[in-house]
Amino acid sequence: MSNRQSILSSLQKKDFPSERWAAAVSCSPHLCQLSRFLRYNTKNSNTAVANAIHPRRGSNTGIGKATALDLAKRGARVILACRNKEKAEAAVFDIRRESGNNQVMFMLLDLGSLKSVRSFAENFLKSEPRLDILINNAGIMGPGHTEDGFGMAFGVNHLGHFLLTNLLLERLQQCGPSRVVTVAALLHRFGNIDFPPLASRNKLVSGQSTWHNFRAYCNSKLCNVLFARELANRLEGTSVTSYSLHPGVVYTELCRSMSLWQLLLMIPFAKLFFLGPEGGSQTTLYCALQEGIEPLSGRYFSNCALQQVGAIGRDDALAKKLWEVSERLTSVSQETES
Repeated sequence: MSNRQSILSSLQKKDFPSERWAAAVSCSPHLCQLSRFLRYNTKNSNTAVANAIHPRRGSNTGIGKATALDLAKRGARVILACRNKEKAEAAVFDIRRESGNNQVMFMLLDLGSLKSVRSFAENFLKSEPRLDILINNAGIMGPGHTEDGFGMAFGVNHLGHFLLTNLLLERLQQCGPSRVVTVAALLHRFGNIDFPPLASRNKLVSGQSTWHNFRAYCNSKLCNVLFARELANRLEGTSVTSYSLHPGVVYTELCRSMSLWQLLLMIPFAKLFFLGPEGGSQTTLYCALQEGIEPLSGRYFSNCALQQVGAIGRDDALAKKLWEVSERLTSVSQETES
């Protein structure tokens, strides 16, 4: 048995009392992956919250649904936070049926709208008393802009998660020990952050070609890595830890943002070499459930193991500046201080 199989086998043995587990999974029909609140076992609490957000079909397909299903099978209370109500309710039905867990719910959330993120956070904090793990997993690659005028990849993959995490941070601290897990990608190594274009055009890359969209995606995944690192630095000494990860090369709804000719080239390779949704969810579950990784807060994982990020992903000064710029773009500091 491989090391990864051994780890995953041990995780599969962990079940949690349903009356103390809460999970929220969100999906947005314009995105391409999701962000999830999850739960892991601790000595003092068996409550978990998982939230997942998907650009196109979110937690009703792909990694998000696989993660939510895994949590539901463990007895978690799972809340699907999605933009598309019809698809989310279909996912709720499927997950309830397959897991036998009726504590699977739906809440409205669109990471491409800062107003929607604020509304979700407000409703969530009113209705859910616990939040032990927040997993940010949106991964859209495509043209266009968010409701607030930001480039789609930067606005959804980074800013939406940044605002959501900050609005829920106090609850995470109240429920500690807790975790924030941010799904990045190996492609962060090709990313770069150029602040002047961001200040003038609200996006890191100009243009709408396939190449520009790819670059914007890489840049947003670098933002994920830097965000997780800076969050860990700011939370040092508290009961909240932060991790980023590469889920593997996963064949999911991310491919829906590709053109027809790109799909025709991609699909044969995807079916042969890419991970399926269940395989793609394993490192996320590892970061959410594995005991003893708290000293590794701020670090990056892949294939259920600690990995080194690119040099730019270890730049603390850049991570701090990105945080400060993100605070200004979302006006979140004014809300958290009031």
